[in-house]
Formats: sequence, C-alpha cells, structure tokens
Amino acid sequence: MANGDDQTAYPLAERLRAARSRNFVGRAAELGLFRAALDGDPGAFAVLYVHGPGGIGKSTLLERFADEAHLHGRTVVRIDGRTVGLSPAEFEAEAAEALARDDAVLLIDTFERCRGLENWLRDQFLPRLPAGVLVVVAAREPPDPRWRADLSWDDLLRVVALRNLPPEDALALLDARGVPERLQASLLSFAGGHPFALRLAAEVAVHDDGGQVQWQPTRDVLETLLTHLVGDVPSPEHRQALEVCAHALSTTEELLRATCGENAAELFAWLRQLPFVESVPCGVFPHDVVRDVLDTDLRWRDPRGYEQMHRGIRDHLVERIRVAEGKDLMSTGTALIFLYRDDDPVSAFTSFANSDEVVEDVLRPGDEDVVVALVARAEGEESARIVRFWLAEQPEAFHVHRAPDTGEVVAFVTWLRLEAPSEEHLAIDPVVAAAWAHTRVEGVVRPGEWIGVARFVVDRADAGPSWRAPDAIVTRLTVEWIRGERMAWTFVALHDVPFWEPRLTSSLMPLAAAADVAVSGWPGGLFAHDWRVLGLQDRLDATGALEVTRPAKHRPELTVLSKPEFDAAVRDALRAWRHPEQLAGNPLTRSRLAADRGAEPADALREVLTDAVDALREEPRGGKQHRAVAATFFHGVPTQEAAAERLGLPFSTYRRHLARGLEAVCEWLWHRELGL
Repeated sequence: MANGDDQTAYPLAERLRAARSRNFVGRAAELGLFRAALDGDPGAFAVLYVHGPGGIGKSTLLERFADEAHLHGRTVVRIDGRTVGLSPAEFEAEAAEALARDDAVLLIDTFERCRGLENWLRDQFLPRLPAGVLVVVAAREPPDPRWRADLSWDDLLRVVALRNLPPEDALALLDARGVPERLQASLLSFAGGHPFALRLAAEVAVHDDGGQVQWQPTRDVLETLLTHLVGDVPSPEHRQALEVCAHALSTTEELLRATCGENAAELFAWLRQLPFVESVPCGVFPHDVVRDVLDTDLRWRDPRGYEQMHRGIRDHLVERIRVAEGKDLMSTGTALIFLYRDDDPVSAFTSFANSDEVVEDVLRPGDEDVVVALVARAEGEESARIVRFWLAEQPEAFHVHRAPDTGEVVAFVTWLRLEAPSEEHLAIDPVVAAAWAHTRVEGVVRPGEWIGVARFVVDRADAGPSWRAPDAIVTRLTVEWIRGERMAWTFVALHDVPFWEPRLTSSLMPLAAAADVAVSGWPGGLFAHDWRVLGLQDRLDATGALEVTRPAKHRPELTVLSKPEFDAAVRDALRAWRHPEQLAGNPLTRSRLAADRGAEPADALREVLTDAVDALREEPRGGKQHRAVAATFFHGVPTQEAAAERLGLPFSTYRRHLARGLEAVCEWLWHRELGL
C-alpha cells in the first residue's frame, strides 16, 4: 500500500486533526474571522472574545482554531482558566511562550474561572505581547464593559456571542452523527441547536433506532441516554459515584469515601476516564449539560435516594468546614452552597458565578481607610463612624474581599461575636442595641453563649433592591454559622427590607420583631435566627427539603430556658417521674436535651434524667448524693422522711445529700443543654 493511502504513516496528531475537521460543523463566521486574522488581513482582530453558556461549543471552537493555527505554521499556547492560578504571576508563567514568540496564537479557555484577572489582562498583559500574536478568549460571560469604554481597543477587539447552532448546522451535525432523517426533526425539538445536547441525543437515537418515525425524549430514553453515554455502569456503587459527581460542585476520593464507601479510589479512577468528566485541581466534575440531566433524572426517579445523597454530601462538607482553615475553608463553603443552587431563597443571595472575581483576605495595614470609605459611600457618615469603632474593638471581625489583579478591597463583611455587649457597644451601635434588645424579649443569651451579628455587608456595587452580595460574602457568613459553637443567635443587618424580607423569611431567618433600625436616616432591618430553637442540623434539613419532593421531618420548635427556669423544670420533672401525663407537659421535653434523644417526649426526658442521676456515681463522694436522689424520686417513697429512713440516715444528713445531688444534677444537665 502506498504511503499516501496508509494512514498509519501519519502522526496520530494529524489524524486527530483530520477527524476533528470532518466532524466539525457550523461556526463558519467565526472560522472566517479567525482565518482572516491568521492571514494578516487589514483590520483583523488582535483579540477575539468568544462567550456563551456551558455546552455551547466554545472549547470545541478553540480546538478548531488550534488546528487552523497549526496549518498556518503558528505556535499555539493554551491556557485553561480551571487550572491556571489566580495571580498575574501564575498566569504569566503559563503564557510565557506567547510573550516570547511573534507567531504565537494564545487560546484562553474557561476564562470565567479566572475573571478576576480581566482588568490586569486587558491593561497590563496583552499590551506587552509581540505585535504578531493573536489571542482568543472563551468565557461564559461577555467581557467587562471597560473594554468598550477604552477607545484604544476599538480596532483590535472582536466580541462574538456564541449561540445555538442554526437549524441547517444542527441538521448537518445530526447527519455527521448518522441520525436517520426521519428522526432529525424530533431530535431538534428536544435539543434545539445546543451542540452538546444534540450530540448526546444523537448517540441514543442512532444506538436505539428501531425504525420509529419520531424520537421522543421520555424518561426511559433519558435513562438510556445516560447509560449509553457512560457505557455499562460496572456496579450500583459506580452509579452512585456518578450521581454524587453530578450533584457536588467537584468530587474527590475523600467525598466518595464519605458517600460511597471504601471503594473510593476505584470509583474516582473510573469517573476520571469518563468522556464527559473533567479534572481540575480540586477534583472532577461533569459537563454542565450532563450534570443537569443526571441530577434531574435521579430526583425524578428516586426522590428518597436523591435526598439521602444530598444529605450525605452536605454532612461531609459541614464536617470539613468545622476543621478547615484558610482557602480550604472558603472553597468548602462554596461547595456546600452549590448544593442549594436550585433553591429559591439561597439563589436570591448567590449567583454561583462570581466566586473567582474576588479573593477573601484578612484586614491588612492600610485597609481601614478603604473599608471606611466603602461604607461611607454605601450608608453614610454615621455608619462610617460605627465602622471605625468596630475596627478598633474587633479588627478580626472584618473579612475583606479583594480584586485578584490589583489587590484592591472591593467588599467586606463584619462578623461580630458578642457575649454581653458593653454599655458603650449599645450606645454607639443602634444595630447591636436592637439585636441585644431582641434577645432580652425573645430568648435570653445564657452564660457560655454568644450572638453573632453580620453588622456590615458592603460591596462597592451596592445599588439598591437589585443588589446581590458577592458569593464570597455569603460563603463567609455560612461558614461562620457552621463553626459557631454555642452561638445562641445570628443577626444579619440589611437595607432594602421589602426586597430581603420574603427571601430571608423563607430561609428561616425572619425580620426581628420591633428591630427596625436607621443610621443617619438610612433605613434597615435586622433579621434573626435562634439556634437553640432550630439548630444547625434541623435548619439544614429544612432548607434541603426545598430541593426534594417530600418535606423534611424536623422536630418542633424548641424551648429556650434561663438558668433559673431550667433548674426549676429539672426539679419539677423529677417530682413528676411517676406521672407520665405531668412529665409530658414539662418544658424540658421541648429542650435540646430531650429532642436529641429521638424518643417520645416523656420517655426522652426520663432517659435524660436517669443519665444525669447515674452520673452522680462518677463524682467523688457522689455515691451518697446518688442514693439520696434516686431513693427520693425513683423508688416511690411517699415522703422525704421515708426516704431517709430507707437509707438509714438522719434526716438532716439525708437533706444535705439530696440538696447537693439536685444541684449537681441541674449543673450536669445545664452543661449539656448549652453544649459545654
């Protein structure tokens, strides 16, 4: 066979390029624009910015551009926003060859993941490239308006919004995939012109073609689509791993170990080799279209299984948040919030799109003036005065968010921790005063407890009712709530109360009664949550129920008692030990102590009291106290005198042991009620 006919004589890369060229359809205008730039046509772009939603074909188009560049003898330099660092130095190191070669073509894919570098890229990096270099940027979102505002980019920048394929190109794609003509109209009806969805549907239509006239995307077909796409799933464990991968932001062996068992290494290796799963430094994730299809399918097919998976991932992330530090803390918080991406109240606060546009940091020297200026512009001079006070009192409460390219502080949140605000605190800050007054009426803060106040949530883009706090701020507040051991109350101070009230109320954080506040005439509201009444686990369960088809089962509202009320309830419960109807009405049945038992209220309270009395025997000289308490309340003696006689003790000695035993039982239970 002649070399010209022997494909094995060609390098594999050339054969791959030829295959891509044969299977690529559409995008004629974009290819023409790129070829003109390669040919050096007058007026051609220096930078082409392509944007469009996930699965629309941006990466495929960049692959085609790379092949065209190779045919023109150009050097191709690739950067992927999912793997490049977020600092200018890291980006420049990966793009070094483009800075050194006049014939380079620099292709930057998934730019939305490093969009915080956009200003630096435009103003500092690109102007230093050699004159002959061509740059293509692909991202989900269009470029920052400042590209258009800078007149020097008018002749050098082209912006292309990548849309669905037009019908003729979509049909060409189906032809190239071997879809029979009789089925093409129904596939187009299902997938429109979305390239990735068309390819998925075409795979199933060709595989399952039994001569039918019309192809219908039923649930069974959807399952066939998923099965055909991944091949034969080796086991139910592999199917579970795939569903976890679709639900979580990114998946690691650690997450699979927590949700799927000890076979995590094998499952992770299997996920990595799937054609629609991509690897990034933080794990693996599926293509957006595949993610949505898999997640929707499981929710429809197995609601209980979906809920169990959701909670398994959630619980793993919550435990990681409790021990994580630094960047790992915030990235894990982001992963937790992502689980609630379809939940209306959560999506009211979170865009799930700008997590890379700001970087959280600690307060550094020189930041104070910037923070004060931000709040002065957003809320006025009175708020600026209060910020100065808290900067001096609790500088660690300030979490600033910086632009990655410049390091400029663009937003901040203040998370105050207060056990008992001083008179000065209450006099200077009306928001803290309102929060503390609310606790005095609705649920007193007990010894060992504290309140958390999200006092300032400020972004330089604050623009009234349509404003959304950056994802990083929402993440910071979330991780603080999770790590808030013995936190009694959370308060969030926000303006635009009509906008926020329905969203926060549905998120189980209603507007605090009589807690409207105004600073310098700037009205605001204070939203509150009592963690003693609805704890973290219950709140997560209730929020998660918004995502699944059946309501969460969480316990009824709990009772928060002061120490004197608590001690009185303990003594009343002991006296009612042999009277179930009285015991069931004791307020301790609605305490966290009893609710955590999971039994009927009276039975749960009996268990709690038994444990507390039994614990007396573990204390030095506690045996006598234990016998006095047990004989008095558990053994059915008619009077205290009878109890003393049964124990063979003088009445005064018996009373002393009983009093000390009751005091010890109350303290033991109180410490557990507070989580001490």
